[in-house]
Amino acid sequence: MASVQLLRCFIDGQWVETDRRFSNVNPVNGEVFAQVCEADAATVQRAIQAANRACSGPWKKFSAVERAAALRRIADGIEQRFEAFVQAEVMDTGRPVHQARSLDVARGIANFRTFADLITTASGDMFESAAPDGAKVINYVTRKPLGTIGIISPWNLPLLLLTWKVAPALAMGNCVVVKPSEETPSSATLLAEVIQEAGLPHGVFNLVHGFGPDSAGQYLSTSPDIDAITFTGESRTGTTIMKAAAEGVKEVSFELGGKNAAVVFADADFDAAITGVMRSSFTNSGQVCLCSERVYVERPIFDRFVKELKRRTERLVVGYPDTKDVDMGPLVSLQHRDKVLSYYQLAKDEGATVVAGGGVPVFGDERDMGAYVQPTILTGLPDTARCMREEIFGPICHISPFDTEEEVIRRTNDSAYGLACSIWTTHLSRAHRVASQIQTGIVWVNTWFTRDLRTPFGGAKLSGLGREGGRYSLDFYSEISTICIKL
Repeated sequence: MASVQLLRCFIDGQWVETDRRFSNVNPVNGEVFAQVCEADAATVQRAIQAANRACSGPWKKFSAVERAAALRRIADGIEQRFEAFVQAEVMDTGRPVHQARSLDVARGIANFRTFADLITTASGDMFESAAPDGAKVINYVTRKPLGTIGIISPWNLPLLLLTWKVAPALAMGNCVVVKPSEETPSSATLLAEVIQEAGLPHGVFNLVHGFGPDSAGQYLSTSPDIDAITFTGESRTGTTIMKAAAEGVKEVSFELGGKNAAVVFADADFDAAITGVMRSSFTNSGQVCLCSERVYVERPIFDRFVKELKRRTERLVVGYPDTKDVDMGPLVSLQHRDKVLSYYQLAKDEGATVVAGGGVPVFGDERDMGAYVQPTILTGLPDTARCMREEIFGPICHISPFDTEEEVIRRTNDSAYGLACSIWTTHLSRAHRVASQIQTGIVWVNTWFTRDLRTPFGGAKLSGLGREGGRYSLDFYSEISTICIKL
């Protein structure tokens, strides 16, 4: 067995070891491959103080062009260590290697380059008016750094979602204290190495490892010495963080859970819709906040759709991440597998018909010690069932028939969540008509997971608060001020 790594915290430009450690486990086979230094309250506060000092240090004097150059050096550093980042993502999550290469690491690089480009081309608003005495008045809008940003990122897309926050925060001249998920600390640690090599001033980027309650996450989110918090994760955790942020009236940006719907009309391109729903249900073993757990299919094609989705689902290859034709890896942990399996059982108890899957694959090798589950299709549940209301976050979808536009719009919106929806139809007017009535932050038509990084992203209802992406990220990660000059 390979030697066990030690993953340390990174504070004020230095690597920091702590006495408390926790294990980093490979979800493919349950083996411990790293020990992680857990930050206590004093260590987190040390990181926050380092960031606060850096906010008023040399970093404050960096121009937008200089900050953009720093972001591009970070992007180049990730690119130079591309395969190391792929390996870090795969070891932490068990995701297929081809996905880590094409999505996770590639998007991490793109995030830094996108915001480097944006801050050197973004323009501000300017308004001319007249004072009461007739003199000319010019108003222009500026963006100033907020200060120290607490970044708490999730385990499902570790590098992608971490860099989605770090890049715009640094672009706007802030300093950051990052707390990655305890399940996936490896790529964040590697990112700290790249940022150290990129030559940013000490304290601009700080990394603390740990858990949520009574650990680094709580210490960071409740500190009075940070200026804003951005968090991606469960809605319940977002509520807890928001209560803490209220004490100091801090800026918050939350991308939370989802119980997303896919709506397939009878006139849809059938093969495209099947392929799209397969992706939106089973990508990353269903561990994407944008995945479709509720699928509504117009009745004339319902039986055909269920039959074909079953056929393709049963052909999915579940296995080792580096297998050439693998479609799905394990879930992120045995604990999460237990949660997903509890919903598989609950669905049966609620009266669901299990069309495909519903259990655990048996390999007869070390993978039986891992966190694998079968991709699963259900039918037959009412919209009031718990499995139709609660986020499962696994490779599962429930397919229901519908008869009218009005019905499917009502059922799609009948959710405490409002993150995403995909619509499959070849009828242009219907696409616009239905999409405009869906109560989610993003609606895809005849596609899924397609993102322009300049567009706003976020959820409604329990799915989040605020928008990030493009200039919307610049707005969140800065204090917007108006300067009014009477000429």
